[in-house]
Amino acid sequence: MAKFEEKLKAREMRKKGLSLLKIARKLSVAKSTVSVWCEDVVLTQDQVNALLNDRNELLTTGRMMGAAVNKRKKQEVIKEANVFGERLIKNLSHRELVLVATALYWAEGSKADSTSRFMFINSDPEMILLVKNFLISTMDVLPDDIVCSIQINRIHEKRIKVVLNFWKNLLRLRDEQIRKPYFVDTKVQKVYENYESYFGVCRLIVSKSSQLKYKMRGLIKALKVSTLSA
Repeated sequence: MAKFEEKLKAREMRKKGLSLLKIARKLSVAKSTVSVWCEDVVLTQDQVNALLNDRNELLTTGRMMGAAVNKRKKQEVIKEANVFGERLIKNLSHRELVLVATALYWAEGSKADSTSRFMFINSDPEMILLVKNFLISTMDVLPDDIVCSIQINRIHEKRIKVVLNFWKNLLRLRDEQIRKPYFVDTKVQKVYENYESYFGVCRLIVSKSSQLKYKMRGLIKALKVSTLSA
């Protein structure tokens, strides 16, 4: 098709309300060329509105496609990371469990002289369970000597039975091993998405455990020395 015929065709399509990009693609010419050819073509308001709507749909579709691609990439990265973790960790040895639990207590345990017992505090249920199992399997703590106290915002008071039952079942405790919850009265401006799946902060406590606390401090000290001398 000759350039003159292409120009006439382009102007025809433009008068019908087609976008410059669509015209350029149909004629296999540059968009800038079509723009020059059609610069004096005046579109009706309806045609302008249609082009704007079409552009918005394209942008929305593009964003959705981009988000989907990013989501797939993220899922692939997470999958690879999980495989990496499983390959590297596998089954923990007894010594490795001691090191993990010691590091966790170093970070989240009560170590001050003002406390006279073992206390580990966290909101992560799996972390609490790991420490509880460590106490029984490695530190010879009797299951009956373990109690827990839950701290949670007052907005969860109406579902407190659900919260306490969650910890009771997770840690396999009796009713008397679950202490009265402590409610935080800080005002919350909104209800968070995880409202129904949040179970507060758990204080895992061992009764009459001053010696246990000192043993954990001894493990932390040994870990520090080992780390600094490595």
